[in-house]
Amino acid sequence: MRPPGMRYISTRGMAPRVDFEGALFSGYAPDGGLFMPEELPQLSIETLRQWSTLSYPGLVKELCTLFIGPELIPRDVLNGLIDQAFSRFRHREVVHLSRLRNGLNVLELWHGVTYAFKDLSLCCTAQFLQYFLEKKEKHITVVVGTSGDTGSAAIESVQGAKNMDIIVLLPKGHCTKIQELQMTTVLRENVHVFGVEGNSDELDEPIKAVFADVAFVKKHNLMSLNSINWSRVLVQMAHHFFAYFQCASSLDMDPLPPVEVVVPTGAAGNLAAGCIAQKMGLPIRLVVAVNRNDIIHRTVQQGDFSLSEALEQTLASAMDIQVPYNMERIFWLLSGSNSQVTRALMEQFERTQSVSLPKELHSKLSGAVTSESVSDEAITQTMARCWEENKYLLCPHSAVAVSYHYQQTEQQPPSLPRCCLAPASAAKFPEAVLAAGLTPETPAEILALESKGTRCTPMRKGDDWTLMLRNTIEDISCQQRGHFLSALE
Repeated sequence: MRPPGMRYISTRGMAPRVDFEGALFSGYAPDGGLFMPEELPQLSIETLRQWSTLSYPGLVKELCTLFIGPELIPRDVLNGLIDQAFSRFRHREVVHLSRLRNGLNVLELWHGVTYAFKDLSLCCTAQFLQYFLEKKEKHITVVVGTSGDTGSAAIESVQGAKNMDIIVLLPKGHCTKIQELQMTTVLRENVHVFGVEGNSDELDEPIKAVFADVAFVKKHNLMSLNSINWSRVLVQMAHHFFAYFQCASSLDMDPLPPVEVVVPTGAAGNLAAGCIAQKMGLPIRLVVAVNRNDIIHRTVQQGDFSLSEALEQTLASAMDIQVPYNMERIFWLLSGSNSQVTRALMEQFERTQSVSLPKELHSKLSGAVTSESVSDEAITQTMARCWEENKYLLCPHSAVAVSYHYQQTEQQPPSLPRCCLAPASAAKFPEAVLAAGLTPETPAEILALESKGTRCTPMRKGDDWTLMLRNTIEDISCQQRGHFLSALE
């Protein structure tokens, strides 16, 4: 019998089972669903007590061992890959908890190269990809559309890798200046950046068109690396375990005491990770905090999973998302792994952009998760208050979570410990810091970006973006064949 946690099935139930490697390389399942572990390991109190002394990388290693399996990546090799993934992080703990006034705990997930939480999961994902590619002597081309953070984290995680090229499309003028420079200043030959004259929805079109050509995708070994990739959700589960162990009052009690984790989110990847951790036996209570793009809040409150009229631009720009892909994983999990219910829901949503959750599923969701939607005004007030009380700068996305904490503490002192996840550093969002009436603090590494050379190919209005993308992919494949042939000689 194979150990549990090895096989992955689609949330829509119409795709063959795959192992971790299959889920890693595919993104979406062939039936349009998302991959989830067929069985979730249940963690005993004893196991949780043992894990409680582990570092953040130690927790990632334990979780990855459970969900990848030693027959795919031997334990010592896996440990090496994860150490390598975190080797460029600026903080020795990799993830750090700041304990601030009035019971405010902020879990800093932003000590990676690009100052955002995506570094954590993408660095691991890139190491796993590279491991399997080297074993098979294969090359892939990763294509990423970004609204800001994913692109730079993906570039940093694969730059210089010999079995991977990466193509990033960024929306010219729609990212912050820092986000753009983090992408255009990486001058490695396996990094190809395009500046698109359009917004992030428009630049998704040529990417969708290329991926719709199945033969082309196969021929050139294309893959995407957005937040639906299972490996990213897997690594993000560690945030919740680390938050719990850092904040729990005591682990000597039976049952273990709960901790509330406040998750600011857009595409719901961190939330899906929390729901899985909860299902495995971690005693956390989840609060999801969103900005004015409130589809998740409406879903939790009223069971109303429907697209709003228009995307609102907010200070928490990385969470300006209309379709939170990973909610599909949560619907599947909370409906008792019911792929028929999930498929029907998601197909209706894809057809009509609006669906009402079945009563039973809605009550499961509102039982598992509380939610809040936060305005730009509340974001800037929270940033200002946190600075005043602690001399601590929050990024606007972290402020969405902390705003919930402040709102709750006005009403009553916290009955259980609460931990707010902080997905990015304030250093990346000087515009929002200024909007809160505060002074940005810019680290030397970010200031240095200004004087670096940049490389970025424009995709102008009127150009055929799909053709440009296809040509770039073909050129990369030709070069790869060239390298391969010269290696044979």
